[in-house]
Amino acid sequence: MASFVYPATDRLRPEAAELAKHYGVAVSICPAERPQRKGAVEKGIDYLTRSWWTSAAVATPAQAQSDLDRWCISTADGRRRKGATVGALADAEPLLALPGAAFPALLEAERTVDRQAIVSFEGNRYSVGPELVGQKVGVRARLGELALEIRSASGALIARHRRAPSGAGQTIRSSAHARALEREVLDQFSTATGARRRKANRPPGERALAEARRLKEGSAAAAVVVDLAAYAEVAEVAR
Repeated sequence: MASFVYPATDRLRPEAAELAKHYGVAVSICPAERPQRKGAVEKGIDYLTRSWWTSAAVATPAQAQSDLDRWCISTADGRRRKGATVGALADAEPLLALPGAAFPALLEAERTVDRQAIVSFEGNRYSVGPELVGQKVGVRARLGELALEIRSASGALIARHRRAPSGAGQTIRSSAHARALEREVLDQFSTATGARRRKANRPPGERALAEARRLKEGSAAAAVVVDLAAYAEVAEVAR
């Protein structure tokens, strides 16, 4: 993959080499035009899907992992390969122990600050200054760290927050951002007259207009035509 190897070469990227060194493994690059070798992984996935996943009675990832471990011991490890079972061959080549800390991989994502000065990331919401509304920012989270950073397009640090669990639906807002947003809202009112400033003109874009036309055409096509003659016939029978 291009994330590991420079395209059209057999040279590892520096970060891929660091990852392999961290876990003490070697990277075997699949050469081009070798479909038999490329299909080895897909064949294993096909066997796993067909023999276990399609009939697995699981509802959570934890249940799936536990049931997969059971199936590997009871079924998959019993297959014969080269005069021995898969389980015996695997026992002869034990896995290395994992290092004490995970590889410090860096996850980066580009986001747009919404009108509440909030940035969404991994199912949670993080605050920035209200002056950044509508701008593009970068979110950086390093594996193993308990905080994440939000940086500007130029790379300048904007905010640093506690990283909430993925998908928790939490909103993390610093007190400084909350005060700045409050001042921004209050500045929209005139202290002399008490009247709020006029709202900005934000006409719908081309995508919104196209969607509105599509919905309008769909509702017109699905309109129900009432036949009054049918009602007259029913009334005549009832009379």
